Amino acid sequence: MSRPYVIDQMISAKSIAARIEALAHDIHAAFEGTDKLVVVGLLRGSFVFIADLVRELDLPVEVDFIEASSYGDGMESSREVRILKDLRGTIEGRDVLIVEDIVDTGHTLSHVTDYLRSRHPARLKTIALLDKPARREVDFRADWTGFEIPDAFVVGYGIDFAQRNRNLPYIGQVRFTDEA
Repeated sequence: MSRPYVIDQMISAKSIAARIEALAHDIHAAFEGTDKLVVVGLLRGSFVFIADLVRELDLPVEVDFIEASSYGDGMESSREVRILKDLRGTIEGRDVLIVEDIVDTGHTLSHVTDYLRSRHPARLKTIALLDKPARREVDFRADWTGFEIPDAFVVGYGIDFAQRNRNLPYIGQVRFTDEA
């Protein structure tokens, strides 16, 4: 049986929407003139973020997904990144934006960036909704970040805890009720 917990709201849905609008403006400026931007979402946590982000982009976009895992159902990264699902299309010579939900240790986004860079895209940039620099183990920083957060376990807006709470419209901090 799982430990009992409550979720305290950390970042409101309204704040997320406003930040995505600003990020989309910056991304548009960086990729202005592209004939098509391939937006690659890291499954599963980025699916809500990517949906809202591409609706704000005033660029021709193609959406693809890659699934990489270093967590399983746990709260701690195993630091061993595995590609579970690869892209369907080619990115060689194309403009690519990798969309991640959260950069924690940095292992996953760093690994996926190197993996996709080996396929020779024209330009490759990264964006993460959340960044936890206090947990960084790899020298990697996304090109754009929505929010920098403290070292807290968070859920909502696509981010889960053991496949729960992805549907929350906000980012919330998990607080276990059996802790003193």
